[in-house]
Amino acid sequence: MADNWQTLISQDALEPGDVTPVPFGELVLAVYDTVNGIFVSDSRCTHAGANLCDGYFDGKHIECPLHQGLFDARTGQAKAAPVVRPLKMFKARVENGFVQIAPISK
Repeated sequence: MADNWQTLISQDALEPGDVTPVPFGELVLAVYDTVNGIFVSDSRCTHAGANLCDGYFDGKHIECPLHQGLFDARTGQAKAAPVVRPLKMFKARVENGFVQIAPISK
């Protein structure tokens, strides 16, 4: 089986313990350096589309800078109003010092 993982960014280029925006095609992805490893989501809040990379990140949760909705950066789960829909998450791994995501289904 072919290895179709796509490289996003060098792990060294990440903001340690923070969220890093990474352009990927027409998307901007949010790469979270959490206490439990690296996780990747769409960078847009599911409530009003604000850029989550501009929000407060505590190592586990990302707060939307627009209306202070809260998501679990490891699962995408909505944790506090006004957000109710989860974030789109991408399967991620670190391979040879690079953050990669599994192929995106269209």
